[in-house]
Amino acid sequence: MAYQTVNPYTNEVVKTYPDASSDQIESALASGDKLYHEWRHTDIQSRAETLHRIAALMRKHEDSLAKTMVIDMGKLLREAKGEVELCAIIADYFADHGADMLKPTPIKSGAGDAWVEKHATGVVLMVEPWNFPYYQIMRVFAPNFIVGNPMILKHAANTPGSAVAFEQLVKEAGAPEGSLINLFLNYDQVGTVIADPRVQGVALTGSERGGRAVAAAAGENLKKSTMELGGMDSFIVLPDANMDEVMKVTRQVRLYNAGQVCTSSKRFIVAENLYDEFLKRLGQEFASVKPGDPLDDATTLAPMSSAKAKHKLQQQVDEAIENGANLYQGNQPIDLPGQFFEPTILTDIKPDNPAYSTEMFGPVAQVYKVATEQEAIDLANDSQFGLGGIVFAGSKEHGAKVASQVETGMEFVNTFMYTLPELPFGGVKKSGYGREMSTLGLEAFVNEELIVAKDHPELDNLAGALF
Repeated sequence: MAYQTVNPYTNEVVKTYPDASSDQIESALASGDKLYHEWRHTDIQSRAETLHRIAALMRKHEDSLAKTMVIDMGKLLREAKGEVELCAIIADYFADHGADMLKPTPIKSGAGDAWVEKHATGVVLMVEPWNFPYYQIMRVFAPNFIVGNPMILKHAANTPGSAVAFEQLVKEAGAPEGSLINLFLNYDQVGTVIADPRVQGVALTGSERGGRAVAAAAGENLKKSTMELGGMDSFIVLPDANMDEVMKVTRQVRLYNAGQVCTSSKRFIVAENLYDEFLKRLGQEFASVKPGDPLDDATTLAPMSSAKAKHKLQQQVDEAIENGANLYQGNQPIDLPGQFFEPTILTDIKPDNPAYSTEMFGPVAQVYKVATEQEAIDLANDSQFGLGGIVFAGSKEHGAKVASQVETGMEFVNTFMYTLPELPFGGVKKSGYGREMSTLGLEAFVNEELIVAKDHPELDNLAGALF
């Protein structure tokens, strides 16, 4: 695994980084474990103040942080700046609300005074992907930092610049040594870190393949893990949907970040009375994009993250067409040096087509026609994935009724798919397990310790006691 920044717009090799040494790994583990034990006796307020400083520094260094992301993986500069601001919002949120989230929970019990305390557990390893180089880190970092779990970061091989920048910003904010240590780990070293007794949890966002490997290592070592994996999110357009409202979001939910988003809408499931209009207008939206330099504000289509990612997507589209899918629009070369992929629309995809069950991580939309509401729900659920989804209907009540029948971790009605610190993020089925952000994410790697206290035992009432 070569940690290397290759600018996907210019194809220039910017910088290569060596893998972590055994000494670096041991130093990181020792530093994190030492801090964990220190934090157990430290007031949470000091960590909240540090998180606020991190948020302030992210806003102060927004331009440089954003440009680092763009050079690493090619997203539009304005999208990169939005990601930096979102990270600042997340840091501020857990700084403001972490103490309340960690308050003991009282339990009414005949056993006596009872409550559950929430304690840190130890070092957490985070394995993060390239598509949101800072946000993916912050989703795990902010809640675990406020809890008191030090972290080791293993970032994606093609975004090492972003990993270094995030680690440096945490240090600049005055976080204690060991709070977050970035290591350029190879695959074998990931297993070594997971097996170390000082590591108590593993959080991964990435592919199903990567999730299987890391979850297996965590399970073998009896370490708790959370997995946010791929998605084939549905975008259901019901017969009573307002098409003008639908089209306000359609291009964005598929082409944001060049379509390289786990929760982007990949399967558009459209009522037959709106199908033709939807296809026509989606085609117009896709045709209106302007590929170019992602640092230029006039550009509306970014390059894909790497030549490898573009090649894989091209293979998937070619295979889909060979197996009967109809190419409605797109799939033509873009005469620019970067890793650009023309926004593409595929229709008439049957269940025996590989595209029916394979995530396409790029600017490709699959569009399906359905005759009934139940058919739309059944098609949405006919997937091994279950991350997120969108429903557009004539009213939010109608949309919510349908949304609750879709087997996913997150559904949004008549709106974009939002990501905010108060909203839990995660999926079901092969999209993973566990949640990040919100109270649920904060509690992912805590010890829920039960305390029961009495002045003295009542010896005549021990029917529930265990000996």
